[in-house]
Amino acid sequence: MSKLTILEFPDPRLRTVAQPVTVFDAALKQLVADMFETMYAAPGVGLAATQVNVHRQLLVADMSENGDQPLVLANPRILEKDGEQVYQEGCLSFPGIYADVDRALHIKVAAQDVDGREFTLDVEGPLAVCIQHEMDHLVGKLFVDYLSPLKRSLLLKRMEKKRKQSA
Repeated sequence: MSKLTILEFPDPRLRTVAQPVTVFDAALKQLVADMFETMYAAPGVGLAATQVNVHRQLLVADMSENGDQPLVLANPRILEKDGEQVYQEGCLSFPGIYADVDRALHIKVAAQDVDGREFTLDVEGPLAVCIQHEMDHLVGKLFVDYLSPLKRSLLLKRMEKKRKQSA
């Protein structure tokens, strides 16, 4: 396994629309393993392939305390969503930046696993937020896109200031 490089905003590749996963082979399994290693090391709870410059419809997530509930979704699509929740989100592509985002409380998702087998998942709460957030990456949408122009501008200025301080 190897740690991958996470693209950081404003990298334009974060806006790339991912293509479907069509080959479920050893290379895909290795990519998934590398994505988990990268996500856990960051540390994060979700990572879309787009964030590591692989433009395939693939995401990994693990909301557990111990990192023992890994979830892989290839070609995910939301079948149903309802309710509403506001959740403070962060993003590995926006280090140190957090904002309240309004998302569906409950979602039903269809996807494929790392072997190409189809499944559905019914989730709510923080895991539903995580999956929606990562699925947005697959279509080139970022969590800051949900914010008002003023809030987005303030957050991006704060991120730039942090970047300059750590340079």
